Amino acid sequence: MNISRTINLLAIIIGGAIAIYAQAEEKQDTYLLIGGIVILMFGIYRTSRNIPSKYDKAEEESFVKTEKDED
Repeated sequence: MNISRTINLLAIIIGGAIAIYAQAEEKQDTYLLIGGIVILMFGIYRTSRNIPSKYDKAEEESFVKTEKDED
């Protein structure tokens, strides 16, 4: 597995775990919750940055081809 993917996965897992832990206590620690969400969003951002957009691709040929009218 690529080191970048490992960092992304760890950031998502650790951030999610911290956010859940901060929410689970009787007296919620707001700063810990915000820190967990920031780490979670950092991992999600880094992951989504590597996914190509479907709109960046050139027009692909479709199965249906149009014919020019000859008049």
